[in-house]
Amino acid sequence: MPDKTLLTDILIIGASASGLMCAIEAGKRGRKVVVLDHANKAGKKILMSGGGRCNFTNIDIDASNFISHNPHFCKSALSRYTQWDFIAMVNDYHIPYHQRDLGKLFCENSAKDILDMLLDECKKANVKIILNCDIKDIEKNDNKSFIVRTSSGNYQPESLVIASGGLSIPRMCASPFGYKVAEQFGLHIWPTAAGLVPFTLQPHDKEKLGELSGVSVDCLVSNERIGFKENILFTHRGLSGPAILQISSYWKTGEAITIDLLPELNVVDLLTSRRTKQPQVKLKTVLVEVLPKRLVPILLGQEVIELPLQNLSKDKISEIAERLQHWQIKPNATEGYRTAEVTLGGVDCDELSSRTMESKKVANLYFIGEVVDVTGWLGGYNFQWAWSSGWCAGQVV
Repeated sequence: MPDKTLLTDILIIGASASGLMCAIEAGKRGRKVVVLDHANKAGKKILMSGGGRCNFTNIDIDASNFISHNPHFCKSALSRYTQWDFIAMVNDYHIPYHQRDLGKLFCENSAKDILDMLLDECKKANVKIILNCDIKDIEKNDNKSFIVRTSSGNYQPESLVIASGGLSIPRMCASPFGYKVAEQFGLHIWPTAAGLVPFTLQPHDKEKLGELSGVSVDCLVSNERIGFKENILFTHRGLSGPAILQISSYWKTGEAITIDLLPELNVVDLLTSRRTKQPQVKLKTVLVEVLPKRLVPILLGQEVIELPLQNLSKDKISEIAERLQHWQIKPNATEGYRTAEVTLGGVDCDELSSRTMESKKVANLYFIGEVVDVTGWLGGYNFQWAWSSGWCAGQVV
């Protein structure tokens, strides 16, 4: 390893969405910027996101779409660098994209378009990116600069930016590095957990529902605090799909979730009306018109669904409606960081300036992106937090 120490204005650890955005903005100001990453490629999570299409933002961004112990913290960054600002950059590069449900914006072709745009902006701003680089230790100098010893040499930056992400998807080189740096410098860390993650099921539910693997249905999934009306997907391990991923970030161990499989219908009214008009029609005939065919017997039992509507009492119809529209299921656990899209918790927002992302305790030390205790919903919100927080730090480092 070279013995000499490289002086630089800014050292960013993490060639992530937030790290690259910060590097671009700082470089535009004429600052000398070096970005280090232990992976072999910059922006790995960008490339794999959105099924390779990168859900890069959402047209409806609000602080209420984010989870944090300080729910107001994200407001400053999100208002100063908005989704429209990032969309403008995408438009400048003539990157084709399209809008999906609930305001989600995806690349038309490939997530590589977004990464190439960011790397091109870094090149224009003379940002130096060094990959396959392991950080050995970090210390603060008396003159307010830092000494960072790495496998690619020693660096002495005036400002140090931690953009190393969270613990989600370890195969993408996720690590607790950022939390360790925060702890080293005395910052409080909120406990972390997997967010936007599928559920595993209790053994009896897994056995019962396992044969539904591959079945999906639009429904309303809720707990006592919040609900999401999107798709759920039955898997061989448990439950997934957008609505499940969303509720997982609000789920507590041991808690049941409620699933309304027909949120747009009143099942009591539907069955009562059809019983009057077609008394001899079987229950299953009516239900398979509005629910996946494989789902109906699993939830209600083969004997019940073979009954003609005229055999269903008012109480039995109410019982069927309750089963379909207030189905309660208690997940065993989540699949954990292995498949989680984000990490809940992290560096306490109260330790940072909401305007600059700088530590209140340690001058010239910044934390941006997923390492901070700000977690967005599914749908481009986490990328927008990366762009916004990175932009804010990039204005001042």
